[in-house]
Amino acid sequence: MLDLQRLRALHAVSVHGTVGAAAAALGYTPSAVSQQIAKLERETRTVLLEREGRGVRLTAEAHRLVDTAQELLAIVERAETELEERRGMPAGRLTIAAFASAARGLMPAVLADLAVRHPALDARLSEIDPHLSVDLVAKGAVDLAVAHDWDIAPMPVPPGVEHAAIGDDRSTLLVPEGHPFAGRESVRREDLGGQRWVCQPPGRVCHDWLLRTMRAAGHEPEIVHQADENPTLVALVAGGLGICLVPRLGRGPLPPGVVEVHLDPTPVRHLYALWRKGAARRPAIAETVRTLQEKWPEVAALPSR
Repeated sequence: MLDLQRLRALHAVSVHGTVGAAAAALGYTPSAVSQQIAKLERETRTVLLEREGRGVRLTAEAHRLVDTAQELLAIVERAETELEERRGMPAGRLTIAAFASAARGLMPAVLADLAVRHPALDARLSEIDPHLSVDLVAKGAVDLAVAHDWDIAPMPVPPGVEHAAIGDDRSTLLVPEGHPFAGRESVRREDLGGQRWVCQPPGRVCHDWLLRTMRAAGHEPEIVHQADENPTLVALVAGGLGICLVPRLGRGPLPPGVVEVHLDPTPVRHLYALWRKGAARRPAIAETVRTLQEKWPEVAALPSR
């Protein structure tokens, strides 16, 4: 008989792409995942993973087995949901994926609250980009995702995935102390021509928003520095190297030399919780979504976070 935990390990490698990433998602060591798959190969008398450069790739037989694993894991999830639903209390392991600033600015308060009120719930957080986390929910690799979108790029929701709004995160313009904008209460998008920008790299929503918005206002933005993380962008502004647009969630207190200026109209990104269809019957997911929505006004009202 096929072992479910070994099938789960193979499924995780398929979803996450590498043994190391699969191990991190499952809470195992890479060697433990490799051992599980090696045992599954012996059980099935089939080669499932082949070396490819420094990584591995799944064989055709492995892909067929992954499809079976996904069906079995879905059956197990339904059974677990029904048991938890009958108990009526959040319990068991709940895997959550959240993008970086939500993991930093929102999730600690949510997870701490859940831990106090529901000690039988084992909630586990992973920091994952939203364009990846939504797909992980659809594939059954995580139970719940906290993701976001902007007005220029609505979030596509895959079939079989449901979602609920958490709240709106406002973005503000950050400029160096002494910049002409630093003494103003607000600036309009039409005023931003000729500025030097620090921004996230192409492919990120913030980068796309800046290009589209500035071009619509008649300006071609000059992006002089690029960085993935918001704290790096803030540090570059503090060094007087440009201005940037940063969402307030998870931003943290501004360092000396950086001034916050409101941009009119204010750019907003929308936060959502996503889960697989039907899983909202599970008290753990329903309660976590409720707690996210309940904590958001408190977090959004903080002067800096």
